[in-house]
Amino acid sequence: MDAKTIKFPAGSTKEKVGFLERLSYANLDFSGQLVATVVNSYLMYFFTDVAAISAASTGIILLIARVVDAVGAPVWGTLIDMTHSKSGKARPYFLWLAFPYAASGVLLFWVPNLSASVTALYCAIVYMIYGVLYLGINAPITTILPLITSHPKQRVILNSWRMVGSNLGVFVVNSLTLPLVAFFGGGNDVVGFRIFIVIFAILNLSGTLFSFGHIRERVIVPNSERVTLRRSIHAMNKNWPWLIIVTGNFLFWVAQQGRQQSMIYYFTYYFHNKDLVTFFNSIAIIQVLGVISIPFLNKFISKSHIWAMGLAIAVLGQFVIMFSGLSVVGATAGWLIANIGSGIAVSMPFAMLGSAVDYGEWKNGVNAAGILTTIGSAFCMSMGMGVAGAMNGGIMASFGYVANHVQTAHALTGIDISFNWTTIFMYGLAIIPAIIYQKYENMEDTITIELSKTRK
Repeated sequence: MDAKTIKFPAGSTKEKVGFLERLSYANLDFSGQLVATVVNSYLMYFFTDVAAISAASTGIILLIARVVDAVGAPVWGTLIDMTHSKSGKARPYFLWLAFPYAASGVLLFWVPNLSASVTALYCAIVYMIYGVLYLGINAPITTILPLITSHPKQRVILNSWRMVGSNLGVFVVNSLTLPLVAFFGGGNDVVGFRIFIVIFAILNLSGTLFSFGHIRERVIVPNSERVTLRRSIHAMNKNWPWLIIVTGNFLFWVAQQGRQQSMIYYFTYYFHNKDLVTFFNSIAIIQVLGVISIPFLNKFISKSHIWAMGLAIAVLGQFVIMFSGLSVVGATAGWLIANIGSGIAVSMPFAMLGSAVDYGEWKNGVNAAGILTTIGSAFCMSMGMGVAGAMNGGIMASFGYVANHVQTAHALTGIDISFNWTTIFMYGLAIIPAIIYQKYENMEDTITIELSKTRK
């Protein structure tokens, strides 16, 4: 749907979001994934099999870092809400944090050759710093969406552009990481990871700065005063659609990150073929089909039902993988199905958070886009990774996993539970809030019209 054909309510955004700006918005997440996907997909493996940290200790590090994020998320959100600069509220953070974030990614894979305890401490500290900076630069990507346009369907379209960019970034990283690490390291994964992360951090920095220069904020909220933490919390008061989205998105990311973290163990030790990791990560680009189908589906199906449908397809695909056993063909079919579903499911909460921000403004008179979208997006992703890492690390350790060794049947059972059963359970659980959201989706048009009367 072209922006020119949309009939906006009086007082809402009428200016067209052009191609370059859509591309730049997509590029924000593409560039971000050049570092984030290396961390999300390979950090647990790097800690256990390269840095030689135990699986149990790795799980604890991942969880502790996410507890720190639990404090950092509302702080970043409040800072965004309190920001009033010539660049806008959310946009300046892409400029301010681009270099620190890229540098923290490099340091995370630049583990010094020290004793096991000191190495673990170094990884824990740097990972916590990385997590805080990740929240700071990732949260504005979602926060800026309701500030670019006030129209719900335009937000869905823009978010689809973003998710295509995100999936392309994930595809590039997952297709190249292990081959390039092997190439650069010549058998030494420590050196390989160092060279690889430096190159991709530079690309991340350049892409983020490019997008900063080509996106803008248009929606002017009714109050010009700074939104304090107290007022931001007031925007959460009885904001049921926001709570529903946060719950569903958190459960999704526990499943998603858990699946991604454990797949390298699943194919390395269960299939005895590490090359399958690169292959399966590469074909995960099929998620784009799910993402680009969303604006079309939204013409006939509500966002709530699209979200639930994506989760159900992801569950189906994971069941196919599990029941395929050691069949590569069966696992491939299940992986493709699961990724189409997760491609749909990952997109919807980001597109819907803008409406939750609108609901908070409509009900409580406070537009706290920063804190609401930070907790609903970056916090859910970050905490999901931490909880998934702790669960996977605990499960694998309790079943006797030993890095770089042939695994016992008992240890393989633990890997199977981490990759299949935990993923299925969490995806399935997330379907419940997705369905419940329908009640509040029915109110969106009325809220948009009401807010247009107060926004200038």
